[in-house]
Parts: sequence; structure tokens; C-alpha cells
Amino acid sequence: MTGFDEDMENIGLLSIDPGLEPFKDHFIYRVKRYINQKQLIEKYEGGLQEFSKGYLKFGFNREEGGIVYREWAPAAQEAQVIGDFNGWDGSNHRMEKNEFGVWSIKIPDSGGNPAIPHNSRVKFRFRHGNGVWVDRIPAWIRYAIVDPSSFGAPYDGVYWDPPPSERYQFKYPQPPKPKAPRIYEAHVGMSSSEPCINTYREFANDVLPRIRANNYNTVQLMAVMEHSYYGSFGYHVTNFFAVSSRSGTPEDLKYLIDKAHSLGLCVLMDVVHSHASNNVTDGLNGFDVGQSSQDSYFHTGDRGYHKLWDSRLFNYANWEVLRFLLSNLRWWLEEYKFDGFRFDGVTSMLYHHHGINMVFTGDYNDYFSEATDVDAVVYLMLANSLIYNIFPDATVIAEDVSGMPGLGRSVSEGGIGFDYRLAMAIPDKWIDYLKNKSDEEWSVKEISWSLTNRRHTEKCVAYAESHDQAIVGDKTIAFLLMDKEMYSGMSCLTDPSPMIERGIALHKMIHLLTMALGGEGYLNFMGNEFGHPEWIDFPREGNGWSYDKCRRQWNLVDTEHLRYKFMNAFDKAMNLLDEKYSFLASTKQIVSSTNDEDKVIVFEHGDLVFVFNFHAENTYDGYKVGCDLPGKYRVALDSDAFEFGGHGRVGHDVDHFTSPEGIPGVPETNFNNRPNSFKVLSPARTCVAYHRVEEKEGNHNSSGAANDALTAVVVAKLGDFEEGVNQTFAADSVAKQQDLEEVVNEASAADAVAKQEDFKARPSSVASDVGPPETADIVAKLGDFEEGVDQTFAADTGAKQEDLEEVINEASAADAVAKQEDFKARPSSVASDVGPTKTADVVAKLGDFEEGVNQTFAADTGAKQKDLEEVINEASAPDAVAKQEDFKARPSMVASDVGPTEKGNKEAEEIEKGTSDD
Repeated sequence: MTGFDEDMENIGLLSIDPGLEPFKDHFIYRVKRYINQKQLIEKYEGGLQEFSKGYLKFGFNREEGGIVYREWAPAAQEAQVIGDFNGWDGSNHRMEKNEFGVWSIKIPDSGGNPAIPHNSRVKFRFRHGNGVWVDRIPAWIRYAIVDPSSFGAPYDGVYWDPPPSERYQFKYPQPPKPKAPRIYEAHVGMSSSEPCINTYREFANDVLPRIRANNYNTVQLMAVMEHSYYGSFGYHVTNFFAVSSRSGTPEDLKYLIDKAHSLGLCVLMDVVHSHASNNVTDGLNGFDVGQSSQDSYFHTGDRGYHKLWDSRLFNYANWEVLRFLLSNLRWWLEEYKFDGFRFDGVTSMLYHHHGINMVFTGDYNDYFSEATDVDAVVYLMLANSLIYNIFPDATVIAEDVSGMPGLGRSVSEGGIGFDYRLAMAIPDKWIDYLKNKSDEEWSVKEISWSLTNRRHTEKCVAYAESHDQAIVGDKTIAFLLMDKEMYSGMSCLTDPSPMIERGIALHKMIHLLTMALGGEGYLNFMGNEFGHPEWIDFPREGNGWSYDKCRRQWNLVDTEHLRYKFMNAFDKAMNLLDEKYSFLASTKQIVSSTNDEDKVIVFEHGDLVFVFNFHAENTYDGYKVGCDLPGKYRVALDSDAFEFGGHGRVGHDVDHFTSPEGIPGVPETNFNNRPNSFKVLSPARTCVAYHRVEEKEGNHNSSGAANDALTAVVVAKLGDFEEGVNQTFAADSVAKQQDLEEVVNEASAADAVAKQEDFKARPSSVASDVGPPETADIVAKLGDFEEGVDQTFAADTGAKQEDLEEVINEASAADAVAKQEDFKARPSSVASDVGPTKTADVVAKLGDFEEGVNQTFAADTGAKQKDLEEVINEASAPDAVAKQEDFKARPSMVASDVGPTEKGNKEAEEIEKGTSDD
């Protein structure tokens, strides 16, 4: 915040997005408001850290010699504390009020024991202006219960202060913050396969291992804060500091979180600070008895009521509201060891209109105007600043549909401070396509645009569906795709119907595309691949209070002969893909092709290349896809694999070698603006991710300049090239040896010439034996190498020719042998004269290559030496000269023909022609 004080004019967010410059005054105003609020808290409360420890002052707390209870209720005229401990008669426990509207009482211990026993019921009783006495649950209560045997019974607050022997002690450290969250959104209550409300401990023991086994790294828990109406999904909170008692006690929830940490799972809480239940009897709304907004948790009139949610709206400018909400965040972080939050309903907080009947087009005037609720913005800035100060590794996500700029930038930059924003438009797009468009009408361009339409300087968590889409009245994606055939067509014992075949295929594609293209994190609702195959429906009068659609059908995924196992296996594999390649955390995301005719999307995220074929019928063999880095690519994930219920049409052991496209660094000369490409098989309704194979340890995976990448590949591959040359050169020399003997034995010069032509043609077999080069870059590089070899070898051969003539004319065979040793040594100069390479690494590598050539050449020449002596002794000098020229030409052709490609073959023909001329 020092930066703000020193230079208010230079707000970092404006330099990140110059388009925000016209709204500079708005940003200056809200930043000033934020700073002023912090300064006031510093002055009167000792700072934000102390201010957020309100739960140590308010509610019930043990102090020396007794229990002190404090409650902020300015509208109350009289107040008492009642409960089991005093027979619900507060006449002897009247409270006193200070100048700030805070009521308090100290209840002395009795016989050395607390006057209010642990786990006993308590309430706050007060009289308001019209003389009526009302009983309310204390605002800061840490546990609340209801009599389950009495329908519609009110909740009671519970004094929760277990003895040390009953208090849960955390055993495991909190996991480090994931580079990218892969979130499993869960509701503890509906997580059992039985028609009942599940418990925290059963969820910990039975469900968390499933989540970890499917390679998630984060669990997001809904409905943790106490809510009297179960069907609200936990979003109509009544008691903000209390855990939902339906699933257990505070200690049980701690056990769940500790268990998750032991499995390496972070735990986020779905925190609801955007509104509160309008329940007067059980909730915070009971403290509103018609007083002014200054004396209430909520705004008065229309501003304090959300007409679509039927709930109350906080007054974020109120001092005690700030204390209450900020302390609430600290409470969940410190008492329960949550690893962060998903803030619900942020759009409603940011604007006075709460997003109702608003269509956000991206026009910045929609975000920064008098419609912006700056009080709420300042609260969220304070909240995020506090969270990261308490727990720097926290993950904080905003549920915002508007896309307000700066929401996902740090407070120090003038942003609101969230890590991520939920990409809420994505599930709406999928629902629209599944409900309203035939397969032929699907536009991959529009789908791609919807998935990538976000502020790329602010991170998003993508999801295909969540509880919002699966609630009663709508359907899960699986049920939209397969409908009633899910009841009869999911057996592996029969062939799938066209609807089931299509449904499972598209279900896999929709979720992987959302994950890989939609953001920098991924959220998966617990029922989208199994468990809740149809929809979710909480027990209510309309369904006979049934739990049938409010539970997990684990038997579906656990039954071996049902196709749900394929969807679950793919869910697991998707998460593993990111765990292995960390593509979600990568800022490199490039869509290279969206072809509506082919219905194919090709894109890169991180170093993975994804190919999605949404066509209902067309399979493309040899489909060309662009990529960044050259090399060899293999399948990393294939939706058509047998293990995912596919047909296994894509080969997983096939090497896909890249070819260079145009000029490196000049996109307009490339293929789909990518400097390299490779070809794949893309069956209808499949998606495949390809990874680049690293051949040798130590190879760096560069995403820098094209030349650097090219050089790195050359250095790595020359080792393989050397080995191939050595192996094939030896084999080829044997063949040449036999030819040479035939040449020597032939008396006819004409016949020798004919055999010589055959002899010259043989080196091309070397290339076919070496195998395809590892990358197209090697081919290009070796092409330059060949040219250098040819040029220097020709010059070198001229010198050798003179030596050879001396050898032939010499009478002494021993002298000829000595000169031959000089002849053998000369080829080493070939490599050194090729000319400058791109890096010192290549130079060093070529040195090793020379040595390998020398070693193999020496071995080969030993055998040829005997032939040479026979040539000298048996043939005429002119015939020996002709044969010797053929002999000289052989080594250069070995290197030049390695690695057949279109370019390589053409250059090989030119080299062979040049060799013949020489």
C-alpha cells in the first residue's frame, strides 16, 4: 500500500490495460477509499490483523474466571442471555450496552467449572422498540442445531468449547499451493450412496480417496456454513461462524480437512458474503427490527433486499459489518485450516443492480460507473489483502459473470485481488449447443471463441457444468446427451446405441476442451461424469421429501460392466495429463486452426498440441496440424482409446515427425502461423493431445527463438546420427568389399565400369537402414552439412588424386601402404571445414562426429587396403586409377544420404550427380 500513498497517479492496472485510462478517476477514488478505510482501522482497532480477530471478542469466549458474551445489537432496548444453563430464564443474566451498541455480560464459573457447559444450547433474548421480546441465535455462534424429530423446528445456538481431550488436533501440514487448481466441487451432505445426509467423517474416509485417485489437487466444499434450508445448496446462510450441523460437529469438519491435507488435497470453502438468509428466527436477519442501516448488518429498503434470491444484502460500509465478515474469513482459515475460498455471488456485490437484467458486453462503461458498488469493492480488496497476509498460499476465486476488469489483479496494482475468476459463460454456451443445435450446426469457431473470450492478464477457472446447471429443472450434460437411454444403454454387454456412442464421445470432448482451452484452472462438478447422471433434487414436498436424486450413485462407476467407468477413467486421465505436463499453468495458449467445414480445432496449451474433431462422420488421415517446437510427437491422451470406451483407432506408439514451415520467426510464412507441423489421424468425434518426445536427458524444452530450438535439436540428434552412421557404415562396407573384389577380378574395363555404376548407387541404402531422422530440423541441418561435405571433399579429393597417382607409380608396396595411411587420415578434415555452426555445442558435437567417422573409416579402410594392393598388383595403372576414384567417392555418400525427406532426397540426387562428375 506504500506505493499507493507515494504515487496515486500511477495505478499499475492502467499500465497493464491502457484501455482503462479513461476510468482513471474511478480507480483513484476506490483506491483512496480502500486506503482511508485501512487507515481508520489502523487508528481505532490496531490494524487489519487485529480487527479481523473479532471472534475473540464477540460471541462466547473464555476469560479469566468465567465466560464473556458480547453481541452487537444497537436496536435492542434490553438484552439477556438464555439457555440450558439457566433454564431459559434470563432474568438473572441481563446484559449491559456500551456507546457502540455492543451488549455484554460476564458469567462467572461455578465451582471451578464454566457456568455454560460445552455443547449446551444458548440464545440471545432482546426487547426492541415496540416492547416485544424476541429470541435469536447469537450472531457469532460457532455451532447450531435443530431437533430433527420436529418438522420446522427453530435452530438453537450451541456453546462449543470441547475439553482438550475432545478437541481435534491437526496432524498434517497444508499442501503447497497448486500451480493450477484442478477442483472437485463437492457437497458433503449428498455424497453418500445411501438416501440420507452424509457426514464429514464418512466423506473424509470414503469420498476423499476417490477424489485423490482421480488426480484432483483441490476440493471445493459447498454448504459448509450453517443454513436452515437444506434445499438452498448452502447459499442462504443463517449462521456464518457455524459449520452445518447436518453433517457433524466442528471437530468432524476438522478431521475431514486434515484427511484431505494428508492426501495432498487443498480444501477451498464456498464462502457466502454476498447475501444472507432472510430467515428471521434462525439467522442474522433476526437482528434487523426496523432500525436504520447504520445500526444493522443490512441496507434498508430495496437496497437491502435481493428480489431474485429472496435474501438480505449487507451494508459493506458499516464498521461492524466489516469486522464481522473479515473476522469470518480469518476464522475459517485459522480455526479449520481451509486453504482458500470461492466467493459466491460476487457479481451481485459489485453492482447496485446486482447484475439483474444486465447483459455485460465488455464495454468498460458497464463496469465503472455510478452503478458500481464501491463499498463492496473496497470490502473485497480488504478481504483479499487480509487472506494473503494470513495465509500467503491461499487460493481465492471469484464467482463473477460480468468479467469486471481488474477483478483478478492484485490489490497493489489497483485490482480487487482475486487469484481466479470463474469462467461462467462456458457452461451456458455448452447448454445452448446441446439444447438448441444439431451436430451439423455446431461451429468450432464460435466454441473456440467462447472458451478463449477472457482477459488473458487475469486467470480463470473453467468448467463445463456445476451445481447451477445440474439442479432440478435442468439436466446434467450427460443426461442432455443421452437422456433416457442412460437407464438402459450403458451396459458393456451390448453394443452401444448411436445415442450412447455419441453421448459418451461428446461428453469426453466437451470436458477436455473446456479444461484445456477455457482457462488456467479447472473445476469439475461432482456429478458430471457419474454419480448424478440425471439431475439433482433436494428433498422437498414436491418430491415426497425424497433423497433419491440427492445422493451419489457410486455403484454406477464401480460396476465393471457399465460404461460409466469409461467416463470416470477419462476424468482421471484428464487430470493426470495436467499433473504430468502442467499445461494449465502455462501462459502459452495458441489456437492455430478452427475449421468449421472439417469441424476441427487445433491448439497448443503449454507444450501440448490438442486436436479436436467434432465431425459426426469424417475421419481425417494425415491431417496436418501446426505446432511451435520441432521434434517428434506422440499421443499423450486419446479419447478414442479402448480404456475410455473408444475404438482404439489412433496409434499410441506412432512417432509424428515435424516438418519446418516457412521462415522461423515470420508467422505469415508458416502453416497456420506455426513454424512447424506434423500429420495425424483424427477420427470423428475424438480428441487427442500430443506431447513432444524428449530424446535425451538434459535437452531443454525451449520456447524461445526458432534458431535456438533448431540448434538444440541438432545437438541432441547428432549423437543418434553418429551411432546410425557407425552401424550402417560397417554393414555397407561389407557389401562394398564384395563389389570391389568383383571389380578387381573383372578383366573387362567396360564391365568394370558397369559394375562401378552399380557400386556408386549402393550408398543410398545406407539412408534406408539408418531410419527416419528424428526431426525435420535435423534433415535441414544435415542438408547444410552435406553441402559443406561435398564442397570440401571435392577439394580434398583433388589433393588425394595426386597422392594416389604416386601410390600407383611407386614400385614398393610397403611405400604405398604408408601413403595410404596418409590417405585414410584426410577425411577428418572434411567435418572441420564445413564452416561455422550455429552454436558451440554443435561444433563440439561435430568434433565427436569426426572422431566416429575416423574410427569407422579406419576399420573399413583396413579391409579395403588388401583390395587396394590387389588393384595395384593385378590391374593396369589406368584401370586402378578409375577404381580408386570410385573408392574415394564412397565415404562422402554415406553421410549425405542419411535421413530421407522430400528435401533430403532432392539434395541427395544433386550430391550423387556431383560425386559422379568428380
